[in-house]
Amino acid sequence: MGQLTYLALLAGCLVVTAPLELLLGVRVYARWRRLLLALVPGFVVFVAWVLYAIDQGHWAYDGGQTLGVRLPGGIPVEEVLFFVVVPVCAVMALEAVRRVTRWDAGYVPEEAEPVADRP
Repeated sequence: MGQLTYLALLAGCLVVTAPLELLLGVRVYARWRRLLLALVPGFVVFVAWVLYAIDQGHWAYDGGQTLGVRLPGGIPVEEVLFFVVVPVCAVMALEAVRRVTRWDAGYVPEEAEPVADRP
């Protein structure tokens, strides 16, 4: 069971936040381009950081706690998934808060009229 712990944690995060898409209609997955723009910069930076840390011997991963599938550079597949799943769940939670509180989070929602057209 220990080898599935990391993967189970990531699956749990997705299971807990998935209802936000359906019940609150946050439309995170429907706006996939926007989601990618939010995810890709952090993904690139953190994967590069982890690869550097592995190469330098600063970080190591216990094979008993992961599936044992390693990608180039020795990074476990679960670690790469972490840098996708956790930000997706964070964006989902943010969009749920925006939906429930009607908070604009510092930007104009798509449904609002363009700023230039306002009086």
